[in-house]
Amino acid sequence: MSQSRFNYNPVDTSSIRIALVGASYNPELADALVGTTCEALALKGVIADNVEVVRVPGSFEVPVVASEMANSGVFHAVIALGVVVAGDTSHHEQIGLTTAQALSNISITSRTPVINGILVVNNVDQANERVTGSQSRGQEFADAALHMATLNMNWTRS
Repeated sequence: MSQSRFNYNPVDTSSIRIALVGASYNPELADALVGTTCEALALKGVIADNVEVVRVPGSFEVPVVASEMANSGVFHAVIALGVVVAGDTSHHEQIGLTTAQALSNISITSRTPVINGILVVNNVDQANERVTGSQSRGQEFADAALHMATLNMNWTRS
C-alpha cells in the first residue's frame, strides 16, 4: 500500500450526507476503522445526523448494502469499510477483488461515489498499522468521500 497521500482542499460539509457501510468481521479492527472514519468526518464538520452507519457481517456483504444506499438518492457518497486479513488460503484476495469490482460498479451505475475502504492485508500487524497506526486510513477515506460528495453535488444535484 502506498505511503503517499493526496492533500485534499477543505470543502463545505454543511449539507453533505454520507452513508457508511462497515463489515463486522475482525470486530476489534473493524470497529476501530469505522470509529476513526466517523471521527474524521466529524472533525471535518459533517453533522452526525447526516452520517448513517450500517454494519454488516463481513466485507463480502458490504456491496449489497452499499448498493442500496448509493441507489437511494439520499446520500452524496458512500464509504465501504472492512478489514480482510490473509489466512492459509487465497480467500482474502478473492474478497478484495470481488468487493473492489462490485463497489466500482455500484459507483458507476448509481452515479453516487463509493469509497473503497476495504483493507486487504497480509497479517494483523499490517491491519493495525492501517487502522490505528501511522498509516491509519480512516481520515483518508473520509476526505475522499467528502471531496467526491462535493463533486457529485455539483454534477448531479440542483
